Amino acid sequence: MHVMMTNMRTTIEISDEHRARLLELAARRGEKGFSKLVAEAIEVYLGTLSRDEAKRQAALRLRGSFTEEEAEAMRAATSSLRQSWR
Repeated sequence: MHVMMTNMRTTIEISDEHRARLLELAARRGEKGFSKLVAEAIEVYLGTLSRDEAKRQAALRLRGSFTEEEAEAMRAATSSLRQSWR
């Protein structure tokens, strides 16, 4: 199967600071503009969303798999961990 991908031009609004930082990074990479950087950032973001959703779905599939005692032990352990972070 062959998938044909096309690029689309669009307009986005970014701050002057972000634009300057993207241009600086692009220049360090030897690129004229920052389109590739934006495309990479979008891929990372979308990939993260997909992984997070997969983890959430996997966790939801576990619903009901703990006994009440196991669930209470997990709640207690989680509470203890949270308190040690502060």
